[in-house]
Amino acid sequence: MPPITTNTLFYGDNLPILRDYFDDESVDLIYLDPPFNSNRSYNVLFKDESGEEAEAQITAFEDTWHWNAHTEQVYHDLVTLSDPRTSDMISALRQFIGTNQVMAYLVMMTVRLIELHRVLRKSGTLYLHCDPTSSHYLKIVLDTIFGVKNFRNEIVWKRTGAKSLAFTRFASNHDIILRYSKSGKAIWNPQYIAHDPEYIEKFYRYTDPGTGRRYRLGDLTNPNKDRPNLTYKFLGVTRVWRWTQERMQEAYDDGLIIQRKPGGVPAYKRYLDEQEGTPVGDIWTDILPVQSQSKEILPYPTQKPVALLERIVNAGSNKGDTVLDPFCGCGTTIAAAQQLDRRWIGIDITHLSIALQKYRLKDLFGLVEKKNYAVIGEPEDFSSALQLAEDNRYQFQWWALSLIKARPLGSESGGKRGKKGADKGVDGIITFIDETAGKPKRILVQVKSGKVKSGDIRDLRGTVEREKAAMGIFITLEPPTKPMETEAAGAGIYHSPGWNEDYPKMQNITIAELLDGVAVKMPPTAKTFKLAGRVKSNNEDEQNGLF
Repeated sequence: MPPITTNTLFYGDNLPILRDYFDDESVDLIYLDPPFNSNRSYNVLFKDESGEEAEAQITAFEDTWHWNAHTEQVYHDLVTLSDPRTSDMISALRQFIGTNQVMAYLVMMTVRLIELHRVLRKSGTLYLHCDPTSSHYLKIVLDTIFGVKNFRNEIVWKRTGAKSLAFTRFASNHDIILRYSKSGKAIWNPQYIAHDPEYIEKFYRYTDPGTGRRYRLGDLTNPNKDRPNLTYKFLGVTRVWRWTQERMQEAYDDGLIIQRKPGGVPAYKRYLDEQEGTPVGDIWTDILPVQSQSKEILPYPTQKPVALLERIVNAGSNKGDTVLDPFCGCGTTIAAAQQLDRRWIGIDITHLSIALQKYRLKDLFGLVEKKNYAVIGEPEDFSSALQLAEDNRYQFQWWALSLIKARPLGSESGGKRGKKGADKGVDGIITFIDETAGKPKRILVQVKSGKVKSGDIRDLRGTVEREKAAMGIFITLEPPTKPMETEAAGAGIYHSPGWNEDYPKMQNITIAELLDGVAVKMPPTAKTFKLAGRVKSNNEDEQNGLF
């Protein structure tokens, strides 16, 4: 495969994508937040997957890997084909943990982390976001692959307040982020936070009368007393000074040295507004999780705040560097990288996530698919769309909805399965504003990958009328039948008061038509997901996304 030359979103399993598309040492920073359901009982995770335990006892998180024939094959390859350290490590973990979901998770993570280590540049860093039920095992895996000497940090992020299950145990309210470098020469940009007000009041006690600038006094004496060349009298005081006499005099002339009383030891003014702040440690309590009323919230259950990823991207990369997120979900890493002028690559195994990221990139930065960035792995013609429908009808459904920017209903954004919405037969919804009062209106959407008939249109039409929706859209693989066209036409029109235009109240649209560029006939004020405010890029006029 040719090397990746543009900002890119990949749909599919990240393992073959990493192997097929990524050159050795081609990425500067990797952040991954692989799916793992920390809400499960810790004990249930360790129950043997022999089938003795009823599946009803385990509310499956659909992206969590299970021990099966595929997992066994991957384990076998790791033991027989990997380097001796990795082989011994994964074998020992299996003997200790057993064949359960945790071990399956570690096997599937190990084979991916080997690839991620390969694609990381010598100056690169990997940040792995996980929870305390698996972080200790993942640290063993990372120690083996990256080397113990390349462990840099175990970061604790306080993701919520201490409120859940506090009546049975100490509340679980933090995540772990493991930071490993490829070598000892990793990119590192220290991060700072503003000084605490109490710290400022205590240490920056002085204020310049003319400017109002706060400052503290710094020691000008040299801790090494055996420095004859730095021993001299200054402002009547003889000491071993930190600076040469010429530099001391220059600083004094600039008003940076103060002698508070005659004969007192001169001190250096350290202005508060010239300090970078307090260095960020490995316990992060200053970044709040995404709240329900947050402007950046999206319909994604494990969404991370942009501030968290901005800190990671700033610390581990420079402008123009390439950032990779192989489990990119709703695209927070991608959004942070774009905002900070980094190149980016995202991979996800659900069309729902890829669709969500497309909308996010459009609404935040004005980026357009195929113009400003590439999308690889999605159907581009009818035959590939048909293949997707045969392989996984839920993935097909989500992809089809993304073609008209409809928000899926009744699905988990991180999952691989879906279900019908509360309104039977409704797969997605488009919300738009069409009048000055600002009252939202809805278009109900149904996707059909199999045989179609006029009764399907009739059912959707009935739902549209019952739910008082403005319009209904029926997306199909097969061309609509004549009776279907008649049924849709019989629904009448929707008159737009905002645009004074008429639109068909029911519309049949085929996948082939959508791939040819046919659009839904509707008012042009469409609003899909609840969106954060548009971000003005540092390079607003350079948003082509190309490397």
